[in-house]
Amino acid sequence: MNIYPVILCGGSGTRLWPMSRGGYPKQYLKLTGEHTLVQQTALRLRGIDNVAEPIMITNEDQRFIVAEQMRSIAVQPSAIVLEPVGRDTAPAVAVSALIAQQAAPDALLLVLPSDHVIQNDAVFSQLANVAAGVARDNFLVTFGIEPTEPHTGYGYIRSGEALGAGDGTYKVERFVEKPDAATAARLLEEGGYYWNSGMFMLKASAYLDELRQHAPDILRQAELALNAAKRDADFVRLDAEAFGASPKLSIDYAVMEKTARAAVVKAAGLGWNDIGSWTALAEIANADEDGNALFGDVLTEDTSNTYVRAEHRMVAAVGVKDLVIVETADAILVSHRDRAQDVKKVVERLNSSGRHESITHRKVFRPWGSYEGIDQGDRFQVKRIIVNPGSSLSLQMHHHRAEHWIVVCGTAKVFNGDQVLLLSENQSTYIPLGVTHRLENPGKIPLELIEVQSGSYLGEDDIVRFEDHYGRVA
Repeated sequence: MNIYPVILCGGSGTRLWPMSRGGYPKQYLKLTGEHTLVQQTALRLRGIDNVAEPIMITNEDQRFIVAEQMRSIAVQPSAIVLEPVGRDTAPAVAVSALIAQQAAPDALLLVLPSDHVIQNDAVFSQLANVAAGVARDNFLVTFGIEPTEPHTGYGYIRSGEALGAGDGTYKVERFVEKPDAATAARLLEEGGYYWNSGMFMLKASAYLDELRQHAPDILRQAELALNAAKRDADFVRLDAEAFGASPKLSIDYAVMEKTARAAVVKAAGLGWNDIGSWTALAEIANADEDGNALFGDVLTEDTSNTYVRAEHRMVAAVGVKDLVIVETADAILVSHRDRAQDVKKVVERLNSSGRHESITHRKVFRPWGSYEGIDQGDRFQVKRIIVNPGSSLSLQMHHHRAEHWIVVCGTAKVFNGDQVLLLSENQSTYIPLGVTHRLENPGKIPLELIEVQSGSYLGEDDIVRFEDHYGRVA
């Protein structure tokens, strides 16, 4: 009986701003090692018995980020499913269950958020194998984290009758909503309660049966959305009208709190953290003798218990304590450690004022590579563009700007009106306003160039696409 992992790649990018953004949430960042969180989630699966390649759930805007991050670690997802609109976890897992059943009628699903940290992969594999054994008996299993403090940010699970012979599996007696501080303290004192991790192991058929009983509208719309989905080489594009009509519910509300077959496996020794704030990330980081966790080009003097992350420039901290300092190319966060969760209020203010810093970084990823703003002024803008080997931009035209391209590294194939040019390092070309053009990288190494735009309007929406390899032509 194969296990089909379902990796949920949603997220609003608010809790770890300014590194995490609306268009580039924390699961795509390298926060705790050489791999991003979503890559760690996928690589962690390799220790589980009978595991298939993962089903990835994401959206249209982030589809190429997911595909590229999986490609770079040699993971070929069994499907990358694109949600036209977010409907929480119950509909997403319903679609995944239907996909898994097409491959194996008795498939198990291992549902995983992509933005959690798990420090002990070997324990995770052991727990997943235990949970699979319980799920094969048609139980819907959640992973319960042993609480270490009266945390008010998690839901709690009360364990009931033991299911296995000392393997830490129990029936669920009840679920408890996120409690206030007094209730959380009482639950911790009573014992037998676990934090709800948001990770699940369940048989696809059992989950669909429970949906049929407790949330039939979710199952019906999932079936319609998948049946009418459009498929290309890499993606499953769910039907927007059908999926958008689904109720917006989590697995917990739709099924787990209603079913009589909910079970919990005690996830001891997992080293789990949902890194819901910079403070949470600081708590699991390696600190020096002064309690400081320092990343990047950082200098400190008379500083203690402070998390400093420098992504682009040298950051110096003098005579401070109990702070979080995070530097990116276009924004810097300075917060007291006890107030780091309030960074979402800054994001709300950025959104309400229409500023881009809540959504995008200065470096923006595209299916063909990336571009990064270097400088801009009245009627000009300078960008650094990187095109991946074998990739190309769309065949396009601009109404309001001309462009100069200077090759820094690699080889560029340029379609400039009726001309086709092959440019190497230190060579350049000029694209006049209104001329149809395309940029390709025919080489084996990344193409890097500097683009200078000039004109009356330099917005990204001044693009008329005539042909595109990535489905972006209307």
